[in-house]
Amino acid sequence: MAFNPFDLTGKVALITGGNGGIGLGMAEGLAAAGANVAIWGQNPEKNAKAEATLKGYGVEVLVQTVDVNDEAAVVAAVAEVLAKFGRLDFVAANAGVGGGAPFHEMTTDKWRRVTTVNLDAVFWTFREAAKHMIERAGRGDPGGSLLVTSSTSAIHGAPKNQAYAATKGAVLSMVRGLAVEYARYGIRANSVLPGWIRSDMTAAAQKWDKFNDQVIGRVPMRRWGEPEDFSGLAVYLASDASKFHTGDAFVIDGGYTIY
Repeated sequence: MAFNPFDLTGKVALITGGNGGIGLGMAEGLAAAGANVAIWGQNPEKNAKAEATLKGYGVEVLVQTVDVNDEAAVVAAVAEVLAKFGRLDFVAANAGVGGGAPFHEMTTDKWRRVTTVNLDAVFWTFREAAKHMIERAGRGDPGGSLLVTSSTSAIHGAPKNQAYAATKGAVLSMVRGLAVEYARYGIRANSVLPGWIRSDMTAAAQKWDKFNDQVIGRVPMRRWGEPEDFSGLAVYLASDASKFHTGDAFVIDGGYTIY
């Protein structure tokens, strides 16, 4: 039999914030590799467009409208994925929000909004997925892969963006703990730190000439990152090719943070 470690046929993947940007880039890679895919998003138009795109790969697709600010909604949504597909092999906690402001003017409400979406929702999502993966391991079917979308803001100074940076640093520590705690069940946990990527979150900066000259001009690869730049990583981490790879942080930024 030919060696084909990136064949995801029979696997089920969940991507939060999967109806656009990095999340959809991951979802497309996973679907192209044969995985059935569930995505979460709140924009009906983007959800419908993403669903049509993913179904074009010939896999089963579940699109869910989920408010990740709501713990009960997250718990119910993971249960729905399991009810439809019967298993969950790969979870990318990708949903996130910004919320920049001068630190001395940051309100507690704005701080809490960012930390709830970017940190609490990751906790809820991974907790529910881990319950299933541990139970499945107990039935003789070990394995599973957790991936969180962090940011290069976690490793370099992010002025006026400390709430965002704090959450993105926190999930790095969370993932390292999960990698050690759940290794006995064959569950892996990793993170990805995107740099400047084309998405709705960076839409304003993409149109700003000064930003493109002074910031994107400093990216060694001399371009914005694209959602599809994350497809291969998602496939690798969902596949058996990465079954001994855990606790890592993948920086995908075109060389920006090392320049």
